[in-house]
Amino acid sequence: MTSLDEHPDLRSAASVEPLGEGRYRAELSAPFSIMDHPHGGFLQCVVASAVLAETSAQGSAHLEVTALTTNFINAPALGVVELGVQVRKIGRSVTFASVVMSQGGVTLLESLVTVGTLRDESVVRYQSAQPFDLPARTTSYVDPEAIGFAIRQTIEFQFDPATTSWWDGQRSSIAEVRGWLRLRGESPWDPWTLLFAADAVPPATLPLGSSGWVPTLQLTSYIRRIPRSEWLRARQWVVSISDGLVDERCELFDDEGQLVASSSQLAMVRLPGGN
Repeated sequence: MTSLDEHPDLRSAASVEPLGEGRYRAELSAPFSIMDHPHGGFLQCVVASAVLAETSAQGSAHLEVTALTTNFINAPALGVVELGVQVRKIGRSVTFASVVMSQGGVTLLESLVTVGTLRDESVVRYQSAQPFDLPARTTSYVDPEAIGFAIRQTIEFQFDPATTSWWDGQRSSIAEVRGWLRLRGESPWDPWTLLFAADAVPPATLPLGSSGWVPTLQLTSYIRRIPRSEWLRARQWVVSISDGLVDERCELFDDEGQLVASSSQLAMVRLPGGN
């Protein structure tokens, strides 16, 4: 296992190699996995890398993925994958693209991607989402190693103890996980790495007693602002659970109290006593 001191490089791991005609090659690596399956946020970064490479090659001046929606059709394995990118439109304000990722001829996921440009000094005209209180950051936090979170090698977590009773086997009636997130090493957050952070918080179903098995069916992430802090406030919560499916939301704020990214996902879930 990689040492926490080694800090696997996300940008290198999620890089792509052009194969020509809108096709790209990538390799899904173990440090960016959950229970030996490629992490959803990492897959978003791989998709974004391919899209940004292709849109740039076709003349788009837009630099950041601002919205990304993915349907996870088949579970990928660690190893080599191929991505096919189609640029749908290059506009003055945004560029649109679609992506198919495959492995061994099997389609793994399909994504719709919006590419735009975020300003360094954006003006927030309205924000109903508000940052929430968290305990002060410390060096003592819940280490998610035991539930297979290999991504802890890349992101440092400091969870609010009020939302981690599940770690000691206790259940809660509130399906929510809150805490601080920071990239390990020297790299600051940016719009591209926020795609990783938007799916980095452990499932909010864990306080209800669910297993770590919460495979995502669809994930949508919105990148709204360039972060202004090393640490991000993260809150993930359940909107509803029915018929074995969970609807989750996540919000990420920087130290200026600005919403930098949000995500929503539909996933399968198993709960004690059935769903």
